[in-house]
Amino acid sequence: MHTYVEELQFLFKQNANPAQATGMKKYMRDQFEYLGIKSPKFKELMREFIAAHGLPPLDELDTILRELWALPEREFQYAATSLLGRLEKRLPAGIIKSMEYMLVTKPWWDTVDTISAGTLGVHFRRFPQIKEKYLAKWRTSENFWLRRACLLFQLNYKDETDFELLREIIRENLGSKEFFINKAIGWALRQYARTDPKAVKKFIKETKELHPLSRREAMKHLA
Repeated sequence: MHTYVEELQFLFKQNANPAQATGMKKYMRDQFEYLGIKSPKFKELMREFIAAHGLPPLDELDTILRELWALPEREFQYAATSLLGRLEKRLPAGIIKSMEYMLVTKPWWDTVDTISAGTLGVHFRRFPQIKEKYLAKWRTSENFWLRRACLLFQLNYKDETDFELLREIIRENLGSKEFFINKAIGWALRQYARTDPKAVKKFIKETKELHPLSRREAMKHLA
């Protein structure tokens, strides 16, 4: 195991709280084990660790991310997404392979959404060729988490959102019975409605096949 991962594992296990772990595991439908480190404490520990050890060298990042992902407790996956986010403006183009691995391995909304709406959105802005290649691959994938990432990567783009692209990806997913796809469609539309409510209202009105969940989510803040 990489020394960086060993040191982080030691720190986290020192701060484990089994009483809190039970509730955290239940909240995530018993899919993952937890150490019981809630968000405020987690952030504090990450700051403490990075102050002492620095951020991982970019040429060792893939190894560190994958080793963290392999650990059973979910806090280590959160640590991986946190490190990725802190380095997002310096990441090499090829780290997209690591992100893809993180999106499809132990996937759930917590890690998928953190990566998609954060680091992935930044990465696609920085590397248009990577965006073109991976969007083409992911948007037709049978893995709905990859399709969810395609719906959410522009979440923080505001007026730089390619709304035509978003509409295309939404249309490709119409008729899906997958909760996490229909929820993501509504979330993406709701977010863009903050920038261009008229365009979103028009799209909702024209798109009769929109799932009721998507429609409800999209309309939350629209009069």
